[in-house]
Amino acid sequence: MTRDFYPFVEEGTKADEDSSKGEMSCEVQHPARIAVYDDASAAPRVVVIEPCDVRDYLEQITATVNRLSHEQGGSIPFMVIREIVENFIHAYFQSPTITILDGGNTIRFSDQGPGIKEKSLALEYGTSSATEEMKRYIRGVGSGLPYVQQYMTDKGGSLEIEDNIAGGTVVTISTHPREQARVVSGVEAAQARPSQPWGYDQAPSAAQPVMYQGAPWPQQPAWGQPQPAWTQPQPAIQVDERGQQVLAFLADHELVGPTELVRTYGSSSATWSRALASLSAQGIIIKVGQKYQLTTIGRSFASI
Repeated sequence: MTRDFYPFVEEGTKADEDSSKGEMSCEVQHPARIAVYDDASAAPRVVVIEPCDVRDYLEQITATVNRLSHEQGGSIPFMVIREIVENFIHAYFQSPTITILDGGNTIRFSDQGPGIKEKSLALEYGTSSATEEMKRYIRGVGSGLPYVQQYMTDKGGSLEIEDNIAGGTVVTISTHPREQARVVSGVEAAQARPSQPWGYDQAPSAAQPVMYQGAPWPQQPAWGQPQPAWTQPQPAIQVDERGQQVLAFLADHELVGPTELVRTYGSSSATWSRALASLSAQGIIIKVGQKYQLTTIGRSFASI
């Protein structure tokens, strides 16, 4: 018998079997909050999706996240976003929160549901915790997260599953590799933002001192003397060929965006967006509106 899917499962009247067994019902009781970080240095604007019918709720969240992320310049497709949004049903829609970062190219989905104990299994095709009631709204065959992980990986991005602070799950998808995505989303901000433009072993020589924030680079203490805080190993900043081209452009211009870089050096907008995000995550540039400008550290690099 052919079934009518919306978008993948049959229509029908609500069954009470799960609730009669003492399981939580798939009814929406909490609003979904979507936080959009237009500027990393400013508080986000928040869009609220009020509780409604499950199907309308999922569609509204998906459409809104898709629109807001693409307005920021993101490239994560609608179908990928929908697969993650539909997984809120496993959390029984307990306080769903979506965070749009990095110009729409990094999105975090969090909830306060029961969480995922076996995270590695959740990324394998065919494993699912969907109840019969949930299968009225989603496929329920264990295809969502594995599909998204495969898609993001194929595109050079990443998917990561973590525990939320007070229970629940956080799923982060990004067009960047895992390490860079964690920096962009603030997970490793402290470790990823060095206090100086080079690691200690990359400091310029005494013969060619470099001014950093208006002061000469400090000299290494004599052997056996106490090492000051600045000598502690710092994460080395890495600037690849694309990054060097960005810095070369900013040496002559105050602001830059993907469009200017495509016009000047060629390649694709997505390629330059990744290059800009990498430099931004390392504290070399900072986003101003839809463009980027050099930070104090960045000016040290651009002047070399």
